[in-house]
Amino acid sequence: MKRVIVGLSGGVDSSVAAYLLKQQGYEVIGLFMKNWHDDSVTISNECPWLEDSNDAMMVAEKLGIPFQTVDLSEQYKERIVDYMFNEYERGRTPNPDVLCNREIKFDVFLKIALSLGADYVATGHYCRKETIEVQGKEVHRLLAGKDPNKDQSYFLCQLSQEQLSKTLFPIGELIKPEVRKIAQENELITADKKDSQGLCFIGKVRLPEFLQQKLKPKEGQIVEIDSSSVLKKKELRSFDNKIDELAYNAQRLTYNITEGKVVGKHQGAHYFTKGQRKGLAVGGTPEPLFVIETDVDQNIIYTGQGKDHPGLFRKALFVSNEELHWVREDLALIADQKLEVMARIRYRQPLQKATLYQVDGGMYVEFDQAQSAITEGQFVAFYLGEELIGSGVIG
Repeated sequence: MKRVIVGLSGGVDSSVAAYLLKQQGYEVIGLFMKNWHDDSVTISNECPWLEDSNDAMMVAEKLGIPFQTVDLSEQYKERIVDYMFNEYERGRTPNPDVLCNREIKFDVFLKIALSLGADYVATGHYCRKETIEVQGKEVHRLLAGKDPNKDQSYFLCQLSQEQLSKTLFPIGELIKPEVRKIAQENELITADKKDSQGLCFIGKVRLPEFLQQKLKPKEGQIVEIDSSSVLKKKELRSFDNKIDELAYNAQRLTYNITEGKVVGKHQGAHYFTKGQRKGLAVGGTPEPLFVIETDVDQNIIYTGQGKDHPGLFRKALFVSNEELHWVREDLALIADQKLEVMARIRYRQPLQKATLYQVDGGMYVEFDQAQSAITEGQFVAFYLGEELIGSGVIG
């Protein structure tokens, strides 16, 4: 009997994952990760992790499997929270869920599980794993979940072959309604529980309040930039070679306060992210304002009217070699190689046609269609068919 340790989060997905593994004859142990102590920044009065850990414990009891809680809050603070603050300070927008999977669930948690004699860890992610042989070597493929509305492969875009070799995704072949049905039929307390919306394992957090603990509010100006001045910056030009063209298209546009008009005030440029519409509190414009760029050094937010404002769009992005990660190491490009893929720059974004161009310092991703709100610090993930082959942090 192989031993599997399931990360029981107190949600329906991991509950059903544990149930299915038990049905398949594994020796199953439930482990709840406590990642957060500071309740001062969570939105609701209930203590979300406490409620979740109780639900996880009741599910384990119902399934007749051993259960324990591990406190990973120290590692979480160090690897996720500090990293987030650091990124926001630099004017970038991190993705804590992708990081939490790479650093906590499939690293710290995986190591604890292996030290407890586990053969595998399992989670309630909607994705699939397939193992094939390439040149006599075992290779693990990370595939999209069968449920198109819930596919979570994007969140696992930083996993390695070694991590995948030790991981099971029991619900990847199911769609959400089937998961809920299994939970109801087996009278699991989590059957009708709402999906959590908060930061990975912290619960619901108000991001500005969370950031204000470390990044002090600082009044600055909101500047509106007219479409015509952006179009001038983007005037078509000719290039000597493809790499020059990619470098030009991947550049962040920079603005100056003199190029637009001041339309309001904000409490800190680092609280805002590209493409953001809420929280600007500026009225009276024919179309809503969207953040097109932030300047944390000057503490200025640049905005434009409407979701089609040209300042929101870019055709290419760059990932440095240090920030580039191949799930399929055997498919990694070398300098001067290119590859046609499907890519996404955020969770739930429909896949977009793109071409990867590997150069000496990193990789350009050029999209067939210009993309809205390409955001530094977020992850771009690339796919061949339904397989996620790699990812990188947008630079």
